[in-house]
Amino acid sequence: MQFQLNEDHQLLREAAREFAKTLKAGVIERDEHAIFPTEFVKQMGELGFMGMMVETAYHGAGMDTLAYAIAIEEISKIDASAGVIMSAHNSLVLYGLQEFGTEEQKEKYLKPLASGQKLGAFALSEPEAGSDATSQHTTAIDKGDHYLINGTKNWITNGGNADIYLIIAQTHVEKAHRGINVFIVEKGMDGFTIGPKENKLGIRSSDTHSLLFSDVKVPKENRIGADGFGFKFAMKTLDGGRIGIAAQALGIAAGAYDLALAYSKERKTFGKPISEHQAIQFKLADMEVEIEAARLLTYKAAWLKDQGLPYSKEAAMAKLFASEVAMKTTVEAVQIHGGYGYVKEYHVERLMRDAKITQIYEGTSEIQRLVIARDILK
Repeated sequence: MQFQLNEDHQLLREAAREFAKTLKAGVIERDEHAIFPTEFVKQMGELGFMGMMVETAYHGAGMDTLAYAIAIEEISKIDASAGVIMSAHNSLVLYGLQEFGTEEQKEKYLKPLASGQKLGAFALSEPEAGSDATSQHTTAIDKGDHYLINGTKNWITNGGNADIYLIIAQTHVEKAHRGINVFIVEKGMDGFTIGPKENKLGIRSSDTHSLLFSDVKVPKENRIGADGFGFKFAMKTLDGGRIGIAAQALGIAAGAYDLALAYSKERKTFGKPISEHQAIQFKLADMEVEIEAARLLTYKAAWLKDQGLPYSKEAAMAKLFASEVAMKTTVEAVQIHGGYGYVKEYHVERLMRDAKITQIYEGTSEIQRLVIARDILK
């Protein structure tokens, strides 16, 4: 097995790391006031980060999933909000359009999304259909040459700033999950409104909104895939999304560890740096081991996807483990900082708040365990 990144991946990591350094300016203010990083998202588009896995023919960067995971990790070390904006756009929107969209849909929607000119959002969750994706109450009634969409979606990342939305909705109630479809909806369509922004614990500069649909007329050609393909579309998309969230969690953990390590060498107690105390050394050693294990799980899931091999279980394993490592590592980083870790200036309290959501979205930790268990028991 090859554990060394090739030259292209190393160069990509350095480019992402350099860009991430620019994110640090204003990151505390963006977090405190929930300011969407519009200019940075634009820069990510110019650097190719907003279309990483899309073919160059559709204005993407033509990179692989491993490169994508590396970039998400580096960016999330500094600003997990920017990381999740990029992750949702790439994993949940562009992947589905490229894999299952028609040529006309790719020309009209994929190209501007992959180039970063437009931003995408994926709408699956509902007030009564979060982890249970089969219980879609948003409906899309077939009217011949168009569908009428009615319902509500919530917890939608990029919900307020997106231009193009992929909406999961029920067309044939009697068919249950086999009657679900996915539709491309544009901001500004009549009857489509965006609810207030959620006031969140973490990833605060990433905007999260509810979406409301009242007789939204969507052309027939905006349905992706055959009639009833929506549930399979969502499940396939979420598998890849879990790799993105694992990479985000990994970045949060690694960022907190870097800060804790540096602080432990500067802070002195009893006449010597706290890094020379065994209690701190044990914490740092455990953090390093768990972060490296999370990185290997995440990179393996990405590699499997790139090889065209099954990766659903591995993506769930990576997401589960990396998110728990992120939570544990950030708590320990705050502890190593002591009282300073509790104030915004030292960044670790923000990373701790950001870490929690990685255990929740793209399926909670309990859902990941179900996915893993079903795979190993089948």
